[in-house]
Amino acid sequence: MNTQNDYILDVKDLQVEFATYGGTVKAVRGVSYRVRKGKTLGVVGESGCGKSVTVQAILQLIPIPPGKITGGSAKLNGREMIGLSASEMNTIRGREIGVIFQDPMSSLNPTMKIGKQIAETVKVHQNASDEEAMEKAVALLEKTKIPEAGKRAQQYPFEFSGGMLQRAIIAMSMACDPTLLVADEPTTALDVTIQAQTLELMHELQKDHTMSIVLITHDLGVIARMAHDVAVMYAGQVVESGPVDDIFYRSSHPYTLGLRHAMPSNIEGGQKKLEPIDGSPPDLFRPPKGCGYYARCPYAMRMCEDRIPEEFVISEGHFARCWLQHPQAPKVEGELYQIGHTENA
Repeated sequence: MNTQNDYILDVKDLQVEFATYGGTVKAVRGVSYRVRKGKTLGVVGESGCGKSVTVQAILQLIPIPPGKITGGSAKLNGREMIGLSASEMNTIRGREIGVIFQDPMSSLNPTMKIGKQIAETVKVHQNASDEEAMEKAVALLEKTKIPEAGKRAQQYPFEFSGGMLQRAIIAMSMACDPTLLVADEPTTALDVTIQAQTLELMHELQKDHTMSIVLITHDLGVIARMAHDVAVMYAGQVVESGPVDDIFYRSSHPYTLGLRHAMPSNIEGGQKKLEPIDGSPPDLFRPPKGCGYYARCPYAMRMCEDRIPEEFVISEGHFARCWLQHPQAPKVEGELYQIGHTENA
């Protein structure tokens, strides 16, 4: 059984909203999840569900205003991060938490050489000299398997391919040996071969540095390959969380099941036809009173419309917010795992 000391990041009931001309957007509505030390938490869900906003809010990377954290807690190794000053957060970002952003080109300064940009991080957080910082920058490029690292360090971002840019961003995020790495869609816009190389590189770095990772993605294939634990998000909430095997083989929320059915399979004799999830996510200007997935759920019951689902314990470490997990709920046909129905076990 895991104890509090086993977790590097502990997020509880985080709430984030944005004030706009059209009203207030409830972007994150009570998100809770934990990241185990040395393990990878995969955060998965469709675009707009709040995956990126959650970690950006924790790291104070959302614009304030219009953004605002209205409640909740986020502790890094037991230290509360919500409410820290900008200078205090600057000592955490880069040093204790490294970040890989979605678009590597927009994350780098096009007018500065790659090596100098990586060296800056080392100088700021480790008080290194120019020469020491550049030596480490080249060493980091070598560690991320960029050929001719010394030469490449003297080049500008436009001279790098997409895959090499992503490796440079990974090198920058690892500059100060962080204990936690946040990877926000790290394989977006990369071809399949480069995606595989990038994920393998992250896996090797994690083993070498005993580092924890928060991996944000919409790709269940990436989750299956990289994650130890999974948080499934929908409409600004975590609707299911647990060990990766439970999420894939004992899916306990209809949305998780819908994501699985929409995923292509390469297993011979397996599912041939993709099954899209009909409908659209709810309007977070006016969040639904009950379950956010109610309007799209094939198993929806009347109570789902008006009552927010409780968090039901499926097994140790596995939770789901769905009224179908209530002991008195009717059994449904199909792959959905339901507690209280032993024939599904």
